[in-house]
Amino acid sequence: MSYQKDNLFRELDQKYIVPFMLIACCFALWGFSNDMTPIMANTFSKVFLMSTFEGGLVTMANHLGYLVMAIPAAIFIRRYTFKAGVLVGLGIYATGALLFIPSKYIGQFSPFLIAYFTMTCGLALLETCCNPMVYCMGSENNGIRRLNLAQAINALGATIGMFITRNVVQEGISPLSREVRMRLPEIQFNVVKDHDLLVLIQPYILVSAIAIMLMVIIRLQKMKLNNDSRDTNSLRSEFAELLRNKNYREAVVSQFFYVGAQVCCWAFIIQYGMRIFMAENIAEKDAELLSQKYNIAAIVAFAIFRFVCTWLLKYVRPGRLLSVMAITATVLIGGVMLFTDRNGLYCLIGASACMSLMFPTIYGMSLRGMGQNVKLASAGMTMAVSGGAVFPALQAVIIDSHITFLGLPSTNLSFIVPLVCFAVVALYGHRGYVMQYITRNFYE
Repeated sequence: MSYQKDNLFRELDQKYIVPFMLIACCFALWGFSNDMTPIMANTFSKVFLMSTFEGGLVTMANHLGYLVMAIPAAIFIRRYTFKAGVLVGLGIYATGALLFIPSKYIGQFSPFLIAYFTMTCGLALLETCCNPMVYCMGSENNGIRRLNLAQAINALGATIGMFITRNVVQEGISPLSREVRMRLPEIQFNVVKDHDLLVLIQPYILVSAIAIMLMVIIRLQKMKLNNDSRDTNSLRSEFAELLRNKNYREAVVSQFFYVGAQVCCWAFIIQYGMRIFMAENIAEKDAELLSQKYNIAAIVAFAIFRFVCTWLLKYVRPGRLLSVMAITATVLIGGVMLFTDRNGLYCLIGASACMSLMFPTIYGMSLRGMGQNVKLASAGMTMAVSGGAVFPALQAVIIDSHITFLGLPSTNLSFIVPLVCFAVVALYGHRGYVMQYITRNFYE
């Protein structure tokens, strides 16, 4: 297969422009939600006086829905259409967001986990539908670039989510430190907790309203896409065919490790930064807010490089660019582990820029040549998002262990987890490039 420098939108004709824009808004919605979650995990830890691992259950609940819902989502869209899946996904997503209201009044941690899990079931259905929808909006040659462009809108949503989290949630909750909260009488502690939970739920009320509005608009829009007819083939035979596809199997594994790396980097940048800034004699509240600025910088770098990488894919083959970015990220995470000052935060920002390419490119490489199997194939890639539940939990255990090695604190050492994850992605990118463009049998 020769590499073609096609115009990205050559086949994104008039009938696809509006559907593309609407589905891109869905990408922004889950970017808004998913990238607020790591910060929320840290905030929940403070509000409920939990360990890093217990707070990390927020991140775990926010990703387990992908594992549970991916296959049912694929079965649903095989029977119906991508559009039907999007509508149901938005409905479940909005319902989960609205569950934050009763969770606040219950005042316990577990109802919030249920709300996050419900939201994620909606997101799993959305991602199972939206990624292949964008891929099918025109020529397969440009499918990976279209996915990168749509995922750039996802990054913009993530940036907005980060901004709102910092200016609404972190600025709005009580400035009392964990130590002070632990010494408060029960009645006073509950007053502070109720205030903080009221602040915490505000972004989710907003996002539920946006999801409902978008659901109504999409319902009224006609969408006829390639490979969107009812699938009459045997589910078992399609599944067996996917399992025989070596590229697809490796792509699912690579995506599992990539999502784990992404969540690890963003889930613990706050703890990483707070350790550095508090060592500089900055107060805990100020250290947390300053760390959040670096977190926002990481997301902004991620968003900008989504557009940059979409442009680069016009000239550089996907597997080659993926491997280069993953190797660079691996080196930068090595810097995160070794530096004990602000240079480590700069390395995290650089790694975030490298991550921008990875998810949509791995996704697009996995769907190449799938034809009607694209719907079931998308389920496996959605299930791979559950890596965001596994690896951060492992990293949290390392942080809570408080081990040191060669004078490096456990927070630094914990980044061995995303370092290994990026190495796996680099290997897949290299193998993908060699198998497709050198041995010429990658998608055969």
